[in-house]
Amino acid sequence: MVIGLGFVSLFIDMVSDGAISVGGALLEQLGASAALVGAVTGGATAIALILRLVTGPWADRTGAYWPFTIAGYAMSAVSVPLLALTPVLGTASLAVASGLILVERTGKAVRGPAKTVLLADPAGAVGRGKGFGVHKLLDQIGAFAGPLVVAAIAAMTGELWPAFLALAIPALVAMVLLFWLRAKVPDPSVYRTDGEQAGANAPATPAEPAASAEPVEPAPAAADPAPEPSSASGAAGRPSRRSAAARLSGLASIPAHVRTTFLLFATFAALTTFGLLSFGVMSFHLAATDLVPVAGVPLIYAAGMAAAAVGALATGWAYDRIGSSVLLLVPLLTAFVPGFTLGDTVAIVVVGVVIWGLATGVQDSTVKALVADLVPAAQRGTAYGWFAVFQGVGALAGASVAGALYGDVPLLITIVVVLQVAASVVLLVVLRRHRGEQALLAAPPA
Repeated sequence: MVIGLGFVSLFIDMVSDGAISVGGALLEQLGASAALVGAVTGGATAIALILRLVTGPWADRTGAYWPFTIAGYAMSAVSVPLLALTPVLGTASLAVASGLILVERTGKAVRGPAKTVLLADPAGAVGRGKGFGVHKLLDQIGAFAGPLVVAAIAAMTGELWPAFLALAIPALVAMVLLFWLRAKVPDPSVYRTDGEQAGANAPATPAEPAASAEPVEPAPAAADPAPEPSSASGAAGRPSRRSAAARLSGLASIPAHVRTTFLLFATFAALTTFGLLSFGVMSFHLAATDLVPVAGVPLIYAAGMAAAAVGALATGWAYDRIGSSVLLLVPLLTAFVPGFTLGDTVAIVVVGVVIWGLATGVQDSTVKALVADLVPAAQRGTAYGWFAVFQGVGALAGASVAGALYGDVPLLITIVVVLQVAASVVLLVVLRRHRGEQALLAAPPA
């Protein structure tokens, strides 16, 4: 089942990332302003992150992990191919395209937590680190292949709509495979070990009941704190009946001194996410300035994704060896993003997208390792959910401001640089507080 769900993610990520790579360019062709592109693409990212705080507890409460997973994948599988129709819809084209982009990301929020729960037991049967690692590898292959497919079709046809239509093929394959897995393994808890079956509080799911930002988590050791216990299991492994309201208020369950440090770190993540803008704004810029043919836009996105994988793996390794100070690279890299990605030559933009990819890889992977180090195991699920909310707010604000200030890039650069200096200061405070907390824990009792 690990391999099966991995291939489902591979094919759906071909669809999703293929669409993301040219979403801004499509909206530009349909007449969108930079401000609208920023609002739509930033809003889509925010939905994918923030909505999990609702869908995760909802799936836990109902135990409907398969229906949530299927519904979420179906939303992405249907919405992206429908983008092929938008150029012929006349005055409704821009509104429909914007809505479909938002629906696709909503699908990611709907399926994410439930899919992680479904994966947890079969992954545990082979070793959770290995299981989640294999799944993420297949996921990343799809994320890289999708933009390449879009680029090839756009190069052959000179249009984007045939590429969206072609993405219906991997979408269909993913859904057929998903329904086959559902029929073959209706209850993934059959993979659960005897140790996990025993006891009322045995962990049955990893720590993403509400949200770890799923986009890029390739670093296997530090980057993916996946196998944390979730409160999704009650006695005998049944889903918890806690209400969504209780889950939303769960932040108070984190010890007060730890909660302050965690909220400071979440603020750091929001500030750095703000500076990362969105690739939608970048692809709008490439299309609006004719720096590259439309077929070149997804290739540049693919380069950014490759850089993200490198950034995640390298900093994951460094995190284990030199500690959390490696995260200071995030604001340093982010400060350069707007000036380069909105540059006036292809070379400058490509360098900027690579920098953006490196920072994104760290932000979506190794940064989460410090959350696991800051927060006690029993509260990590709640912490990851709220951490994603902070990132979602930062993503929406950053992309919206980038779009609104597209005509005044120097002002945008100034704002981002100032915020990254502030983020660096906040992170230094977090690291100092964390060292103090560790020292207190290590001190012998009086």
